Amino acid sequence: MKARDIMTTHVAAVRETTPVEEIARLMLEWRVSGVPVTDAAGKVIGMVSEGDLIHRAAAEKKGGRSWWLALLTSEEERARDYVKTHGKHAKDVMTHPASTIGPDADLADIASILEQRRIKRVPVVEGGKLVGLVSRADVLRAMAAQRVEHPPVPASDRDLRDAVQKALRDEPWARSAVLNVIVVDGTVQLWGLVDSEDQRRALVVAAEGVPGVKAVEVHLGTEGVV
Repeated sequence: MKARDIMTTHVAAVRETTPVEEIARLMLEWRVSGVPVTDAAGKVIGMVSEGDLIHRAAAEKKGGRSWWLALLTSEEERARDYVKTHGKHAKDVMTHPASTIGPDADLADIASILEQRRIKRVPVVEGGKLVGLVSRADVLRAMAAQRVEHPPVPASDRDLRDAVQKALRDEPWARSAVLNVIVVDGTVQLWGLVDSEDQRRALVVAAEGVPGVKAVEVHLGTEGVV
């Protein structure tokens, strides 16, 4: 699934000269938590989020940075912060440069960008111009709508045991565990030694994720006790 398949094409956007008050009204009217900022050519140059506006409002109430925080920042940083908290237009308060994606961006790549950059939405750009917007909600809806393709369920306990053992061998964090896997009527028994409780829990989760496993019985000890 690509960005073009899940993006919103009817996007509320503002120009770099749009007043802050108008941006706030637009966000309330459209019930969105952020809007792209475009230049005269339609190129995305930034984003204004509710966080940007809240930061501005909070700074106005406090009357600026505290004295000790001012000591830890450079004059350049203080000047940028002043523009962001006192500027009257989108170009002053926006976060820039804006993160963007193309229409053919994969769902996994979009989710990674949203997570790594800690943003709630990302503009979709084609030919240098804004064509849509993908939000976290769009990604979640797409994930929920996707049909999960499961591999065939093993026909016997022996096949299921092989599948569980392979699944555990494929995980680097499982290699230090001393394990014996027994399967009886679809129920997996994990016997052996583990390094930690976290490793024990991860082994159980991995075994539960193998198609055909009905239940997992845990007989895993630590520090030489099985």
